[in-house]
Amino acid sequence: MRIFVTGGSGYIGRNVIRALVKRGDTVRALARSLQSGEIIEKLGAEVIAGDITNAVALRKGMRDCDAVIHCAGVMATWGNPLDFHRVNVDGTRQVILACQATGISRLIFISSSAVIADGKPKIHIDESIPYPNKPIGLYPLTKGLAERQVQAANRDSLQTIILRARLVWGRDDTAWLPQLVQQVQAGRWVWVNKGHHLISTCHIDNMVEAILLSLDKGQGGQLYYVTDGAPVEFRNFIVNLLKTQNVTMPERNLPGWLAMWVARLSEFVVRRFNLDIEPPLTRTAVALARHEWTINDQKARDTLMYHGKMTREDGMADLARRKRRL
Repeated sequence: MRIFVTGGSGYIGRNVIRALVKRGDTVRALARSLQSGEIIEKLGAEVIAGDITNAVALRKGMRDCDAVIHCAGVMATWGNPLDFHRVNVDGTRQVILACQATGISRLIFISSSAVIADGKPKIHIDESIPYPNKPIGLYPLTKGLAERQVQAANRDSLQTIILRARLVWGRDDTAWLPQLVQQVQAGRWVWVNKGHHLISTCHIDNMVEAILLSLDKGQGGQLYYVTDGAPVEFRNFIVNLLKTQNVTMPERNLPGWLAMWVARLSEFVVRRFNLDIEPPLTRTAVALARHEWTINDQKARDTLMYHGKMTREDGMADLARRKRRL
């Protein structure tokens, strides 16, 4: 197949490109900087220079392609609202328009379970859970708006598929895991409600497995959740994850109600005084960390034949081995 990837230099994008090239697909990927372009080129993909809102670059990249994997997005718990809307919402709209203009037959949109974040527990949820009336934070809001656009664009001529996961982790992570290590080492990590609740996770290899299956077997207009399988205790998972990096987790804890109060106050102060800093706690971060968040991915297992071949144990062992080699 001929595939165009947005966000190709990002965590999921890099690993998708590797897998596509390995199986013999021809890959092009969008790069908004020289550094991103160098990363994409080394992975074996053709570089298309341009921003996610650049219609000309998008159409150039999609020309003669069979499918698009849209990974690009602002993924953060704080930032400029204009950036979130420009990339996550307007960027997705431009991707859809370019798909329609170039005759792309399949669009895979990489989303997140964060779109349903509203500060309440999510227990054994599946694809039927509705969008919240008031999503907490710009990331859940704008990814949800992007999802709606993708769903509305589904046609016989353009089959659109959405993939959601919770806490994508594993090797080659240059974003979330390094940030977590930095937070702990800087003394800024705090548990919320002690962290003993259950969560679902998704190793990067399992995420890639689901993407490739969606390219080949996904049904247009469908949403699929993907996970590592049975849920795990959040605290146990994070402790073991950081152990692979030779980092010991602190014991500091805040009750959930107090953490949310601190987050609201922090956000108010930063906005009120126009401070060029990220609040020490954000409402989105607290909403994602304070409650159980468990997912039923049976739909993907039944219809995509998704297995989630990488276990947490093997994923942790792989991270530890890579750390020892450094």
